[in-house]
Amino acid sequence: MNNILVSGASGIIGYGIMRSLKKSGLELRLLGTSIYNDSAAQRFCDVFEQAPLTTDPGYIDWLNLMIRKHHIDLIIPGIEDDVYKWANHLSEIEQSGAKIMMNNTELIPVCKDKWEFYKASRKYDIQYTIESSLNSEFNFLVDEFGLPFILKVRTGSASIGIVKVDSHKIFLQHQRKIGPILMAQPLVGDTEHEYTTSAFGDGRGNFSSFITLKRKLSKDGFTEKAEVVFLDEIKDALLALCKIFKPIGPTNFQFRMHNGELKLLEINPRISSSTSIRTAFGYNECKMAVEYFLEGKAIIQPDIKRGKAVRYVEDLIFYE
Repeated sequence: MNNILVSGASGIIGYGIMRSLKKSGLELRLLGTSIYNDSAAQRFCDVFEQAPLTTDPGYIDWLNLMIRKHHIDLIIPGIEDDVYKWANHLSEIEQSGAKIMMNNTELIPVCKDKWEFYKASRKYDIQYTIESSLNSEFNFLVDEFGLPFILKVRTGSASIGIVKVDSHKIFLQHQRKIGPILMAQPLVGDTEHEYTTSAFGDGRGNFSSFITLKRKLSKDGFTEKAEVVFLDEIKDALLALCKIFKPIGPTNFQFRMHNGELKLLEINPRISSSTSIRTAFGYNECKMAVEYFLEGKAIIQPDIKRGKAVRYVEDLIFYE
């Protein structure tokens, strides 16, 4: 039996990972960690430990203590902050004896800042790139992108903080943040043509498996409704993008279709919030991650079921 630590276990990604691992058929003992001790996490893991904030100066020492205490074989990040934190402390964590589910450490910092990712995309002349700007002049941005255009948080996630600018008045409310915090982009496509794809990168410029969902987002920025789709355009995009960025393991690509052309919204070098939905359709990337990072097993494309998914609120009851 292997012992797996999943961080951020109280969030939709964290408990989605644990739910998927419970369905994997593998003999696993799951340790869930979270800063919250009153969440749903404890329903989905075998052991729970309350964590300090990832920004806490003693966080890495605490993580290593948990690894040794519970004889952890593999750790999986369930929140974005942990991806960046762990990537900066790989050698310290590895000394504790656990393996780490970690993407390409050259890709991770590029994806953290959307402006840096835009510059990298321009460097490689990627056809799926969305034009972006740090210019803070309204007339310039209108000339470049038209109205409406959007302001996007450079280091945000889950579509949080996006501002749709359709007037000078709205623009002035956010103008001072353009550059250090926000970046401008044209409004690309619409919510009816948005796709989330998970691919399992091999680190050498290719991928071994993938699944695409056409999605609609909740007000919190996570996938609320999804439908399995098979689009040749997305497979072609993955081939091009993986060749350049060389992701390792579960990697999330977000696209929109705009005037018949596919555009890349962002790459998340981690498991994303749709992981439990993907598992339900036959794509258990969490099982793949355990087999790949812990056992060195080659990953192959699974058979994908067709269908739709709808998320809803559910009550979890913990009796005393």
